[in-house]
Amino acid sequence: MPTLRAFTLALAFFALTVLSAPVQWISIRFGWKLQTRYPHAYHKFLCRLFGIRLHVIGEPVKGRGVLMVANHTGYFDILIMSAAAPVSFVAKSEVAGWPLFGLMAKLQRSVFVDRSRRAAAADSAKVIRDRLKAGDALVLFPEGTSTDGNHVQTFKSALMGAVESEVGVDAEGHTEYVPVQPVSISYVGFHGIPLGRENRPFFAWYGDMDLMPHVWEAFKTGPLDVVVEFHAPLKVGPGFGRKQLAGVTEKLVREGQMRALQGNWGEEPPASAAAA
Repeated sequence: MPTLRAFTLALAFFALTVLSAPVQWISIRFGWKLQTRYPHAYHKFLCRLFGIRLHVIGEPVKGRGVLMVANHTGYFDILIMSAAAPVSFVAKSEVAGWPLFGLMAKLQRSVFVDRSRRAAAADSAKVIRDRLKAGDALVLFPEGTSTDGNHVQTFKSALMGAVESEVGVDAEGHTEYVPVQPVSISYVGFHGIPLGRENRPFFAWYGDMDLMPHVWEAFKTGPLDVVVEFHAPLKVGPGFGRKQLAGVTEKLVREGQMRALQGNWGEEPPASAAAA
């Protein structure tokens, strides 16, 4: 039965993607607003198809450019974040060359970053800055890699400098900067029962795991419950640089994940998180 489930999901996923790709390509080609809305609807449908039940806390920033920074557990994060809000992603450059997934990343209007060269990172930061100024919502995974879903690694600050430039002036004459919104993604259950530390690797993709065998096993495993917490956006300005930003967002994301993994995701965040 699990094998039949995996085969059915894989076939439906492939068919839907083949049908959707031309629609999204045309939308990007002609600059239609659908280029943002279609991936959002596509990933919402995929989550329902795969049995990924989203429990969303808070509200994503809408109607303006925003840099969302989130912890990273694996490829399901892409479906989850895109289903929760209309976003694009900042991805490592090698993703562009992956079969099928690379095409999907390009159709998501991802920004590809070469982390191996400092000069390339600076160019990528400029692209990110321009996209944010244009009003796009971009998701950055500042850990630089995926984890086992049980903890949050140190956030790297290199690309966070993209939000340090001015984007305008508000109604009171104050300089405005692109907001930064921390997001905690937590895999908390499957088949309606809590997802323990030992079972989280069924869905978390990290280390030297092979991609396609892992996808197949995840399809076989069954429905997944995920908590997505959108924390209050942070205002960036003079005296609050990228290193400070990395530290504060890392703290908020880690606290959000800890609450969710402990089963307390329906509660108000502690005063320390709100103060940060």
